[in-house]
Amino acid sequence: VDKHIRFNSRAIKADWNSQTALWTVQVQNPDTGEVSALTCSFLSMCPGYYKYDKGHRPDFKGEADFKGPIVHPQHWPHDLHYAGKKVIVIGSGATAVTLVPQLAKIAAHVTMLQRSPTYVASRPDSDKIANVLSAILPQNLAYKITRAKNIAYSAYVYNAAQKKPKKMKALLRKMALKDLGKDYDVDTHFNPSYNPWDQRLCVVPNSDMFVAIRQGRADVVTNTIDCFTQSGIMLSDGQKLEADIIITATGIEVIAFGEMSVSVDGADVPPQETFGYKGMMFSSVPNMTSVFGYTNASWTLRADLISRYMCRLINYMDERGVDIAMPTAPQGMARRPWIDFQAGYIQRVIHLLPSQGDRSPWTNIQNYKRDKKLMGSDPIDDGAIVFSKAGHSRVNAAE
Repeated sequence: VDKHIRFNSRAIKADWNSQTALWTVQVQNPDTGEVSALTCSFLSMCPGYYKYDKGHRPDFKGEADFKGPIVHPQHWPHDLHYAGKKVIVIGSGATAVTLVPQLAKIAAHVTMLQRSPTYVASRPDSDKIANVLSAILPQNLAYKITRAKNIAYSAYVYNAAQKKPKKMKALLRKMALKDLGKDYDVDTHFNPSYNPWDQRLCVVPNSDMFVAIRQGRADVVTNTIDCFTQSGIMLSDGQKLEADIIITATGIEVIAFGEMSVSVDGADVPPQETFGYKGMMFSSVPNMTSVFGYTNASWTLRADLISRYMCRLINYMDERGVDIAMPTAPQGMARRPWIDFQAGYIQRVIHLLPSQGDRSPWTNIQNYKRDKKLMGSDPIDDGAIVFSKAGHSRVNAAE
């Protein structure tokens, strides 16, 4: 597959031409600045939704006073030596709960400093049922059964959290107490004010972070920062945390279109002015899909569905001799946020993302079973896409 990849290249602009029914993608070499052009009849956007060259990084008072290194995980230096060091990890998301137990293996001590708690649950890093099935069944069949089991389990947990949030909240609290001990202050450090899955739920393998805390190699402090000092961090209540290294696991920046500007027949298309079609195409933007996974299940589940739908769509166009497929939103359709998810990294940029509509197929549902039907078997020509041949003038969707 490497022979089909153009490495060291950044897509900076894509322009659609209705006369030729082609995208022209401007590609830049980041080392030399040289720009070249690629053309295609269909564009699949698969950059994820994170800004990889820059993480979210709030400013902290007194940063210049701290004598040690301040590291954002997005820019982890290869020569960072933390063995025998006191480390503070600021944050409570997936990055923080992943870093803490790994750092604690050789650091003198690791403190996870969080402004507010996150739900953290432990899961085994191996699937016993999958291992048994693999031993007694053909691999293809074992895989299919395991995949179906895991999809069903994830959906069950999410739906249970939505229907009975108090019960799920109590269960997660009980699980944390079991891992950390009955005397641990779970309500301060692992019992958020929001309901499970209103924001992401972090999973740690084999209780590794809880084990590090229980063994005294790591701890959690729930408080706000007043300022950095020469030797660590001063908290708002006057408490001092000593550190040799501070790691700011403070999140990521979400982007649309992979930071690439998009235009149709020379007119710029701001993402926030479009409606999402089936959560993967956009009004007024022809021949383009964008892979956006689930917030409540595996990203790859939806990536697979979108990729298969794209193949269905291209085959449909070829069979009917058309060149252009452009989602066209209904006039006057109400706008809703692209995704109903309260995590900070989404809420910071929700105004810059496409909108959902108020009816199918203009909603961005987070449900694999419904998406499987919507993308896999529902008719391609559902009245929401305008099909045409090259040379057709642009169809303006309702904005």
